[in-house]
Amino acid sequence: MNSAMSKKKVVVIGGGAAGMMAAGRAAESGADVLLLEKMERPGKKVLISGNMRCNLSNARGFEEFIGMYGKNGKFLYSSLRRFSRNDLLNFFALQGLKTLVEPDGRIFPASGRSSEVLAVLLQYMSQNGVKIETESPVREIKTSGGHVTTVYTTRSSYGADAVILATGGASYPQTGSAGDGYKMASALGHSIIKLRPALVPLVTEGSKARDLQGISLKGVRITSFACKAEDIDTSLIPHKDCGRGIAGRKVRLPLIESRTGDVIFTHFGLSGPAVLLMSLAVVDALDQGFVAATIDLIPQKGHKHAEEELQGTLSSNGSRYVQNILEDLVPAKIAARILAEAGVSGRTRANQVTALQRENIIRTLKDFRLDVKGSRPLAEAMVTAGGICLDEVDPRTMQSKLIKGLYFCGEVLDIDADTGGFNLQAAFSMGYLAGDSAAKHD
Repeated sequence: MNSAMSKKKVVVIGGGAAGMMAAGRAAESGADVLLLEKMERPGKKVLISGNMRCNLSNARGFEEFIGMYGKNGKFLYSSLRRFSRNDLLNFFALQGLKTLVEPDGRIFPASGRSSEVLAVLLQYMSQNGVKIETESPVREIKTSGGHVTTVYTTRSSYGADAVILATGGASYPQTGSAGDGYKMASALGHSIIKLRPALVPLVTEGSKARDLQGISLKGVRITSFACKAEDIDTSLIPHKDCGRGIAGRKVRLPLIESRTGDVIFTHFGLSGPAVLLMSLAVVDALDQGFVAATIDLIPQKGHKHAEEELQGTLSSNGSRYVQNILEDLVPAKIAARILAEAGVSGRTRANQVTALQRENIIRTLKDFRLDVKGSRPLAEAMVTAGGICLDEVDPRTMQSKLIKGLYFCGEVLDIDADTGGFNLQAAFSMGYLAGDSAAKHD
């Protein structure tokens, strides 16, 4: 039989990280591959990922790595073993892209430029003969007898032995990820787990955060609870961080998560790395009721030690205003707010601060509370949580269990992780496996 006639026709829908890897691998495995991208060029989200640096993966051990995806991490065993972190780094190295591992384990291109990552993916597809049609939004995937047959765009149709759906999530719609894949999958009978924003800033009640907007706090501890701010039980705050991807202590309500890191006050509420990491757990908890957060502004100091230290500072600086003393610990606006909540005038001399006032100052420094009423919209989230139900997808091949010849990869599936390169590694690994499987589809 002529080899050209025996080639599988594979159509990949979506030109993000997962889709480009899937297309390249399917073509490398011998398929005739067409990539359909709705935007004017593929890879837009790759370009903006990791603050334009493109955090490719992470150096953590395998089990810890899997833990970053929460309860759905086990779905990735096959794809991460088929195309591991080392495989990914070797792939880029063979294409001439050097990478580096930062002290926290994150892996980036050595150049720090996401454009070089995109260039490698485009080169990979080109050298394996992938055909790319841009500005081609897909309208429908047709099936016959439980098998995919045709993909219809707004301007044409394409026969297919296999289709790989890699349309991404519903965050950053300006890059092309507008949730199209969920509609296509649903039309073919797949269940869609509720979409929620992940790695997203939080919106708080009242003016407290707005009054402090622009202030960035370094290395503070933020803990979220399923209750109103006034009902927070500080005795439940753990001594160590807890949340998804952190081994150890099991989290039980009303405690939601506790993270140490940077927090930024904004005109709408809270942002910064520590907030983004706990945001999905908070979003899910808000579906059930009230949520509040407390920030320990001086987590490196225990309550008793902090009070003793403040007492010593006040005693040795008797003529200074307490506002100026507190500004040695926290930004001026925060210091003023702390004193207001503690019921102490900033113009009080250090030697006039009472024991009760001193206690109130430390309590507020260690327990700065805000009520959380929501998050920023899904379109502003770094990642979409939820998506195509994993129970309906074979993790060994990425093929649908409902429709033969239909494969999935990337953020369109109900799998997401914290920041640190985990989401991109999953996209590349799932894409590689999906492409390989689709090319060999019977």
